[in-house]
Amino acid sequence: MAIGTESRGSVGRVRETLARLGLETEIKEFDASTRTSADAAAAIGCTVAQIAKSVIFRAKNANQPVLVIASGVNRVDERKLEAAIGDKIGRADADFVRAATGFAIGGVAPVGHTGPVRIFIDQDLDQFDEIWAAAGSPNAVFRLTPADLRRVTGGQVIAVK
Repeated sequence: MAIGTESRGSVGRVRETLARLGLETEIKEFDASTRTSADAAAAIGCTVAQIAKSVIFRAKNANQPVLVIASGVNRVDERKLEAAIGDKIGRADADFVRAATGFAIGGVAPVGHTGPVRIFIDQDLDQFDEIWAAAGSPNAVFRLTPADLRRVTGGQVIAVK
């Protein structure tokens, strides 16, 4: 497992945030990318559904980042998300994601953002004993439980599909 310079900064921020929030877990970094849910599941040896993928949207009127942490097999229903946030949403480009979260697309962690982010969690993740989330770079992940995810993010659980 190789660790790059950029990875150390973002991954280090996630590691420090998790420790501050009282979540003891190991961050695993892989030589291969874990950018997609399928890549992550293959590297980890879990199902794609156990990947807690991060999808960033932009609330149009509020112009704020909205993070949906969804099961790797689910596609976010944007109408349901709009109803939950009370605003229209749009896709967030790479520059917006980095400016809003401090992370590159493919490595957005559920914690350790550099600014305020509104967070929603896919209710389908609750069916698993353990799930895996990005840890700040496109090749780093960490394991946690759905209850841990809710606790450390303060995210609102919703039906996303």
